[in-house]
Amino acid sequence: MGILNKFKDQFSSSNPEYDFPAPAAPLPLGPDAIYRYRKQRGVNLGSWFSLEQWICPHVFRGAAGPGQSDFDVASGKDAKRNLEEHWDTWITEDDFKWIASKGFNSVRLPVGYYHLCGALPEVLKNTDFEPFHHIYEGAWGRIERAVQTAGNYGLGVLIDLHGAAGAQNHDAHAGLSKGKIGFWDSKSNQASTSLALRFLASKFAPMPHVVGLELLNEPQNHPKLQPWYEKAINYVRTVAPADFPLYCSDAWDTDHFARFVGGRSDFVVLDHHMYRCFTDEDKRMSGYDHANELKGNYRGRFAGQCEAAKGALVVGEWSASLDNGSFGHGMPDGEKDAQRRAFVAAQLELFESHSAGYWYWTFKKGEGWDAGWSAQNGSQAEILPGWVGSKQFKGMPPDHIKQQELSNNHGKCSHTNYWANNGGSPDPTVYAPGFSQGWDDALMFLSAQGTPSELGFIHQWAQRRKPEYEASAGKKLGKAEWEWEHGFKQGVEAAARCCLG
Repeated sequence: MGILNKFKDQFSSSNPEYDFPAPAAPLPLGPDAIYRYRKQRGVNLGSWFSLEQWICPHVFRGAAGPGQSDFDVASGKDAKRNLEEHWDTWITEDDFKWIASKGFNSVRLPVGYYHLCGALPEVLKNTDFEPFHHIYEGAWGRIERAVQTAGNYGLGVLIDLHGAAGAQNHDAHAGLSKGKIGFWDSKSNQASTSLALRFLASKFAPMPHVVGLELLNEPQNHPKLQPWYEKAINYVRTVAPADFPLYCSDAWDTDHFARFVGGRSDFVVLDHHMYRCFTDEDKRMSGYDHANELKGNYRGRFAGQCEAAKGALVVGEWSASLDNGSFGHGMPDGEKDAQRRAFVAAQLELFESHSAGYWYWTFKKGEGWDAGWSAQNGSQAEILPGWVGSKQFKGMPPDHIKQQELSNNHGKCSHTNYWANNGGSPDPTVYAPGFSQGWDDALMFLSAQGTPSELGFIHQWAQRRKPEYEASAGKKLGKAEWEWEHGFKQGVEAAARCCLG
């Protein structure tokens, strides 16, 4: 069997009946594209569709044993009624309003492949959830409404495939309680998952405020993972243009997958999840210890990973949670919160400096107070800052400021020393137009209607601007590309420095 036929077999064995449209055109580099390229400051809408028992135990009261996963809920009593009631009440319009009011500019929406069956019945074929079409058929319309409502409040949406067919990890939040991974060795499970991704991309790529699609949440780090990513990306690109962001989990191997993402020419983003409450070492360290580690040795490592990914690194899940072992015996609650506050501040400073965005896990919990995991409770306890978003935009600067900043930066930037030690720049004239374009684009983001946005995916935006410059200049940048893009980045940073306060 030829390579092409093998590819078709793996990704099409479910015989999809859905009529997929041709790919949407890439979004022009204007206001509509801001959602996808800005620095993402978001929160996860955990356990709305992909359920977790510890977040919303009320939905599991009628579940079949062991009562931990979506499959158990669907197998239990009154599943359809309980799920639809939960979908209609867990997150409301007031919640989206609250999220926007705190400065968040996006939400991450975890869903399972089975939540799509109302519009895509064939996605369940030969999977564990095939008997449950009647239970999940109402989910898709609610997902569409959730995406629309988020957009009404200026929020971007990252669609996260949290549960793949057969489960991509051992955890119940992948949809099953078996503790077994059935994704890698089943062509039908991979085909259903790929069909789900292609469907999601075809639906959401034309919507500017859908900031991307995450291919798998926290998959097991398996030898087949990178080859599967490569094939899945190609498959999804048949319905979504190269500028539609596809997010890949690092599977806890950040160094490797940062290089993978950094080597791609299309818009692919690396998702890293950062928690400090699970390992024995985590539990021995106080909140202050964790904060100091993030400010010290870990900072350089994380910055290097972001650089390897060409800046396309996000933290899709993080929290204020610390294990009780991090707190001394009998420690007052106020001191615990002080440690969480220091831990959060260190994380935010790291993410703001060396990532393209982050999403807090999670928005809320159903029962009891939990300022470590609930963004609502964390905000009330002032563990999360009252405003998580961009600094205030001070207004458009006078025209002469741009030239002044260009002169200052051009004289003392690292590129000057670099070329001085490497035989001279192939074309020193391209730094200034790169700086000017970066400055102008940064101001477009900062002055956009609503909450100020900052250009976060700088390299990815610059790569799309580069052909425009080459066309206007009548020449290819060639070896001078680095200098043009360095100028572009310096222009973006200078505009933010001058205009945010």
